[in-house]
Amino acid sequence: MSEKITFTPLSYTGWDSLSHLLEEVNRFDVKKILVITDPFLYDIGLTNKVTDPLEEAGYVTEIYTDVVPEPPLAIGEKLVAYTRENLFDMVIGVGGGSALDLTKLAGVLASHEGKVEDYLNLTGTKKITNKGLPKILIPTTSGTGSEVTNISVLSLETTKDVVTHDYLLADVAIVDPALTISLPPKVTAATGVDALTHAVEAYVSKNASVVSDALALQAIRLISNSIRTAVSNGQDKQARTDMSYGSYLAGLAFFNAGVAGVHALAYPLGGQFHIAHGDSNAVLLPYVFGYIRQSCEKRMKDIYDAMGFSSANLSQEEASYRCVAELKRLVEDVNIPSSLKGFNIAEDALESLTNDGVKQKRILARSPMPLLKEDIYTIYKAAFDGEVVEKSRDWKIEVHN
Repeated sequence: MSEKITFTPLSYTGWDSLSHLLEEVNRFDVKKILVITDPFLYDIGLTNKVTDPLEEAGYVTEIYTDVVPEPPLAIGEKLVAYTRENLFDMVIGVGGGSALDLTKLAGVLASHEGKVEDYLNLTGTKKITNKGLPKILIPTTSGTGSEVTNISVLSLETTKDVVTHDYLLADVAIVDPALTISLPPKVTAATGVDALTHAVEAYVSKNASVVSDALALQAIRLISNSIRTAVSNGQDKQARTDMSYGSYLAGLAFFNAGVAGVHALAYPLGGQFHIAHGDSNAVLLPYVFGYIRQSCEKRMKDIYDAMGFSSANLSQEEASYRCVAELKRLVEDVNIPSSLKGFNIAEDALESLTNDGVKQKRILARSPMPLLKEDIYTIYKAAFDGEVVEKSRDWKIEVHN
């Protein structure tokens, strides 16, 4: 059976790969460029590394900094309107997932009619019909994988939704680990576990393939063996490099295979409580995998090995249990709260989280174990209590091994 595997965009990776920016911009017939970034990167002067060589070459650049973590729909609407009104020829995103997602959104929808909400996956009625402006994406975190995916995530009142189409793919991605040196430990941890989650969910996804498996396992190896150092010593060049490569590979893996239960349940946490996406994934990661463990024991054994342990003398069942324990330990080691209580979420919020989580049908469909409403509530409750639980053995499904 044939499988569609997508490897886009054109990418430059590795230390000082930002040096390729000007040559790539020169390939396009553009004059006026909008650089979309967050205020912190502008304040510390990092965006000058992007704009200075462009302006010296004669390009007109404008910096847009109305970017916030977990951007709400209103921020996306404002940026798209601004991009339309000012007739830019190209957009460049510099920053974490929020900046990059907004850049993709602006680049495509600037050439479309209507509001951003008209193009949302769950409720929108309009279709994306053209590619829009050229897009160059430059991540400054090692986590989201947004530079190689075709989605833009927006926060709604209590949950999240996405705009998704292959036209959202960047024309060029530049993944330079040197740009991540200034990343604070807390953000390094959250984005790093986000990238790890992309890889492990892609590996157990019902849409996994031989190619996405290879990408996911290498991403797990790189991230698992470097994230603790990157968090404790952000100046460590090798750790930063490994995290950048791991995040990039994880992005390619989940773009092709998709993510599942962890992300589906993380969206309501971000929507209702404005918890950073990486933290939302991190706090749920061991509880989702503990619950679905029986559906993917062999795959979790592989993940355990990729994390740097040996399952040579273990059964699949034992290795899968140890994998869950190690995922939980990794989250704790990088100082992310390991229960919902650690984010000051009350138990009476679990019902509303469940109601929003069950709506993420597009993502939940990739889970190796079906997750119904009662399952989702049970996982949230486990994450609240800080105690891993698993699905009772009365379920029947074709096991994805």
